[in-house]
Amino acid sequence: MARRGRSLWWSVHAWAGLKLSLFMGFILATGTLAVFAHELDWLVTPSMRVMPREAAPASWGQLADGAHAAVPGARLNSLYAPTHPGFAAEAWMDAGGARMVRVHLDPYTGAATGTAPWYNIHRFLRETHRHLMLPVKIGVPIVCTLALLLVASLISGIVTYKKWWRGFFKRPRGVDGRRLAGDLHRLAGLWSLWFTALIAVTGLWYMVESLGGDAPDQPHPPVLAAPSATLDGAALDRLVAAGLAAYPGLEIREIRFPSPKGDRGLMVMGQAEAWLVRDRANAVWLDPVSGAVRLVTRGEDLSLHQRISEMADPLHFGTLGGFATKIIWFLAGLALTSLSVTGVMIYSLRLHHSRPAPAVPANGWVRAWRGMGVWAYAALGLVILSLALTPGTIMAAMG
Repeated sequence: MARRGRSLWWSVHAWAGLKLSLFMGFILATGTLAVFAHELDWLVTPSMRVMPREAAPASWGQLADGAHAAVPGARLNSLYAPTHPGFAAEAWMDAGGARMVRVHLDPYTGAATGTAPWYNIHRFLRETHRHLMLPVKIGVPIVCTLALLLVASLISGIVTYKKWWRGFFKRPRGVDGRRLAGDLHRLAGLWSLWFTALIAVTGLWYMVESLGGDAPDQPHPPVLAAPSATLDGAALDRLVAAGLAAYPGLEIREIRFPSPKGDRGLMVMGQAEAWLVRDRANAVWLDPVSGAVRLVTRGEDLSLHQRISEMADPLHFGTLGGFATKIIWFLAGLALTSLSVTGVMIYSLRLHHSRPAPAVPANGWVRAWRGMGVWAYAALGLVILSLALTPGTIMAAMG
């Protein structure tokens, strides 16, 4: 009975890892790269690069003035603090196009270092990984179904690997390709067990959200009776000071400016005492005209449902501990992605040894493709569809 049960779990593991391996590998690879999406943009966008120096940072008002000077007549939508040392601050400006214009700003002087289009590497990786460039209501549930495969692979892998806890430091054998691929697969699987579980759980949560189980919105003040006037730098600095007085200890990471569609005032947000929450969880809403504080929200006051929702992104993308955790998440993502490759190799090599030519094709990738069956066409079709939709998405963003 034990042998029969293990054989069943092995079949589950092989099916989950082989049939949709193309699609799984694509989503895992784009997610792994997305961990360092901002850094990739930094490498290819000169205006994002600023030499760190010993100097006082520019005020938020100076940054706002620099953004207005760079794109005269545009409406300032939001300001963002630098992602890491050496990064420029960023403003999103509504210049009347289909998408925002990015303005990069020197965090020490507030002067613009250049502008960039809305669409960049970060947007490509995010939209590909999250919903395959498809409408969100369609693409997110499709991608999130892979979380079920990760759960199946995780459980079946542990059940079929006898005394798996002894394999963490087992040296891979290089006798032949089949044993080497198998040993590497097991080793990478063991060291990424925690990561597989984490990505599977957060992926299931995203599925719950996409199917209507998302957390209630955080409190926000009512719409102002009169629309707000454009803020200059001095006025913004006074509002920021009022916000910090209302929320001592708030590390401001983002400022959202009044919107012509439902003006609720100025929103100052960032990080404070609550751990594993997005910047929006800690916020101060201010009346841009009077400077009065309209609402203060704190991450520690969130409900359990809201707190789970806030935790998902920092845990999924590894931003909870800054650059250090992003490195760990990136390496774990590489290991998890490699499991899709080595799993296919194991299947192909095992088939080759058990049924030599001419019973099976001599080419290993042809053997793997045939082993995937009809699922190979579905998986490849989703990957090609996502890439085919990219140019149109870019053109729409630039239009």
